[in-house]
Amino acid sequence: MDVITIAKKRMSVRSYTDKKVETEKLEKILEAAHVAPTAANLQPVHLIAVQSEEGLAKIGKAANIYGAPLAIIVCADHNKAWVRPFDKKQTGDIDASILTDHMMLQATELGLGSVWVCYFKPDVLSREFNLPANLEPVNILVIGYSDEEAADTNRFDTQRNPMSQLVSYEHL
Repeated sequence: MDVITIAKKRMSVRSYTDKKVETEKLEKILEAAHVAPTAANLQPVHLIAVQSEEGLAKIGKAANIYGAPLAIIVCADHNKAWVRPFDKKQTGDIDASILTDHMMLQATELGLGSVWVCYFKPDVLSREFNLPANLEPVNILVIGYSDEEAADTNRFDTQRNPMSQLVSYEHL
């Protein structure tokens, strides 16, 4: 499958079967994160893969994970992130997002559903997982076998702004 086909197949899944994600598939998803680019190759991201009932319940105190059997907490490491010198913008959240996107697309290619969760209580997640102050949970990638109907891969024709509104060449 090419990247555009995978991207069109990907959808936000909010209902999962209780089938566990196989170890080999989890390893491929984590490998996709491992090869993702980061600013200055500083790799200022830490992932917490959670599959146990106890761990998923801890996440459940901070976010809805829709009954998925796997959740990956994606954290930016503020001690390692590159900082743009002109305005001091730290890129840890951007790097975490790039890793998340790589994992999400890999999960899709493996026949798994996922949803990127940003609606969560970071303080609760930090407390439940004893995160040090330098690790900021940026998002939670929820993964499992979808219990939903597949999305129409042509939905982007009607659900997205036209390319003419998205892209400018040389000027606005």
